[in-house]
Amino acid sequence: MVLDACAAPGGKTMQLAAAELHVSSVDSSESRLARLQDNLKRTQLSANLVVADLLEWHPKPFDAILLDAPCSATGTFRRHPEVLHRARASVIKELADNQLRLLETVRDWLRPKGTLVYSVCSLEPEEGEQLIADFLAGNPKFSVEPPKDGELPDFVTPTDKGHVRILPGLLEAEGGLDGFFIARLVRRG
Repeated sequence: MVLDACAAPGGKTMQLAAAELHVSSVDSSESRLARLQDNLKRTQLSANLVVADLLEWHPKPFDAILLDAPCSATGTFRRHPEVLHRARASVIKELADNQLRLLETVRDWLRPKGTLVYSVCSLEPEEGEQLIADFLAGNPKFSVEPPKDGELPDFVTPTDKGHVRILPGLLEAEGGLDGFFIARLVRRG
């Protein structure tokens, strides 16, 4: 069983369902989940959709969790330059505080030896590398599991700490990419 936390608009849920995984998708927006339901029906895929606030929901444990957390979206500046005007230090701190709360909440829903993937479309270390360091400092049962050979495209190299940092300049000749931070965390015992 896999949880897609903060699921809407649903692209990740559809990819997980297409991989024939049993997916529960949670989002606080009923209208956005209705759109996801329409897309699932259209593609003949299925997922368990739940309208809930993650900070108040109490599910049974999952084998894997994907938390693509709400963030500053500074990694999307190539397509949305206005995000750089909103990304003030106070806003980034507020978002990082919420991301850590979300991580602290979903960690308790993960079965032992389960996998938690945290991602954001942010270039800010406070929402990426620093956030994961803070989480790990308070959660000794978790560790970063670096990508294995063949799991990433050839043009993406994990950091020395096992994180993945995608920069907008990658594949510039093809139009570039959005910036992302991704960390795969594993719960020991």
